[in-house]
Amino acid sequence: MLFLILSILCSVTIGVIFKIARNYSINTTQIVAWNYVFALLLCYLIFKPDLQFVAANAPWRIYIPLGILLPTIFLFLATSIKYMGIVKTDAAQRLSLFIPLLAAWLLFDEEFSSLKLIAFLIALPALVLILSKKTDNTSSKWIYPAVVLVGFGIIDILFKQIAIATSLPFTTSLIIVFSISFSIITVVVLYNLLFKKVKITALNLVIGALVGLFNFGNILFYLKAHQAFAKNPSTVFASMNMGVIILGSLIGLVVFKEKLSTKNYIGLLFALVAILLITLSQLQQS
Repeated sequence: MLFLILSILCSVTIGVIFKIARNYSINTTQIVAWNYVFALLLCYLIFKPDLQFVAANAPWRIYIPLGILLPTIFLFLATSIKYMGIVKTDAAQRLSLFIPLLAAWLLFDEEFSSLKLIAFLIALPALVLILSKKTDNTSSKWIYPAVVLVGFGIIDILFKQIAIATSLPFTTSLIIVFSISFSIITVVVLYNLLFKKVKITALNLVIGALVGLFNFGNILFYLKAHQAFAKNPSTVFASMNMGVIILGSLIGLVVFKEKLSTKNYIGLLFALVAILLITLSQLQQS
């Protein structure tokens, strides 16, 4: 569970960085681009992956869609927040949990215990209750959160496939995926720079470096968690999503003084019960 906890901490930290950064004049596209620059540097310096035999052994059918999806869905996430608000976007991102859970059953042939099934049945109302907040945003651009929901679900599945792939070390896979993502987002940055005259600023570089550090940690520990729970991917899918919601809500409450409704508190309680049941089901199988 250590890798899961570390991945959750990194994921929530990224959210905190963006929440603070919203108080300044930032450019999301530039931040995403710098994020991949620093994630690539960290991956190369720490693991020194051998890239000589990549072409022959790499599962490009996984790398290419994942490398394209990571920056693309991140930009859809930012657009969804702009038009639909944080609450609805966050709901879409976290409800994407049920796409990889379905994949764990249909694609990875995982057997679901009764405890795990009960946990998932509790997790759905927990998500709805936690993310139940009033919003003044009446825009109807539902395509953006819909793409976020489907996109994050597919990303989770592709990361699971990378974690269990044996043709290349996952550290080598990571640097390939980051390189593809960086190439995609660089095209967008150059377009904005040349045609929209958007200037590259030091603030975006600094924030991008911080995001890159924790994004690298988030994905690294997420992949390690999938390797540790190779036969139980649903444990990783569910615990990651629910853990991020619980910790994020607590930080919002304590640090940023956000108000939680009675429904939100009940949802957090349900989420804790769901994670406890998932943990117990894992202990039974170990």
